[in-house]
Amino acid sequence: MPVQSYLETRCALVDEALERLLPPEETAPATLHRAMRYSIFAGGKRLRPVLVLAAAEACGGAMENALPAACAVECLHTYSLIHDDLPCMDDDDLRRGRPTSHKVFGDAIAVLAGDALQAMAFESISRMPPARGYAGADYVGELARAAGSRHLIAGQVMDLEGEGKTLTSSELQAIHEGKTAALLTCCTRLGGMSAGCQPAALEALTHFGHALGLAFQVIDDILDVTQTSEKLGKTAGKDVAAAKATYPAILGLEASRVEAARLTEEARQALQPLGEAARPLQLIADYLLSREY
Repeated sequence: MPVQSYLETRCALVDEALERLLPPEETAPATLHRAMRYSIFAGGKRLRPVLVLAAAEACGGAMENALPAACAVECLHTYSLIHDDLPCMDDDDLRRGRPTSHKVFGDAIAVLAGDALQAMAFESISRMPPARGYAGADYVGELARAAGSRHLIAGQVMDLEGEGKTLTSSELQAIHEGKTAALLTCCTRLGGMSAGCQPAALEALTHFGHALGLAFQVIDDILDVTQTSEKLGKTAGKDVAAAKATYPAILGLEASRVEAARLTEEARQALQPLGEAARPLQLIADYLLSREY
């Protein structure tokens, strides 16, 4: 199956599951639930939940068993975007091609919609069926660690504190290991766990997710300086304007492209122990390297 068709069919499965998970707009308090659905159904790429499903498939698992985890990571990711866009954080007006949550609903409702989506992520992950070697607490713990003060939130703090400073490449990598790679690694691990994967397979998925997460961020930094806001669906050049440390700023544009290709190849090589079953994950890695938005 071509990668685009693969992504579209899996995205449709995730969207259907998210539709069942989120309360309808008219559920009280209606403003909150409108805000939650506004951001969840804003047309994102659904990369993270698709990685959960692809990793489950790579380990011989059933996608329906992985869907609660797929929904959980998408809720968590969307909450982080809502909060990142707030005036007190990255202060952005555009996300996924339309006004950010706080521009539509105000700062307070945006904060609360993000809070509610974070809670919903854990409600969803709690519905994961046990698999060979993995119980419910394992899934919850996996998501909580990726989302917490040593990874996702740590990356955001380091990113904020690094604005206007000259950082080393290792300091920049530390930011993005927390802010981006930790959640992508969590996605591939959760998918494998849902299939009851063996330790060697989980190690391969962990290595893949980490390398892919860093490659994704390098590519994101490149696109920020080479594409338009219309193409990206978010404000282009925002990192430069905020004096953020980025891969092009530290390595240069061409060296950043080389690094993205190196990390993508590292991700592909990590999948070798999984054989042909990991082909969709390999195709996703290649697709992300060539993306233009």
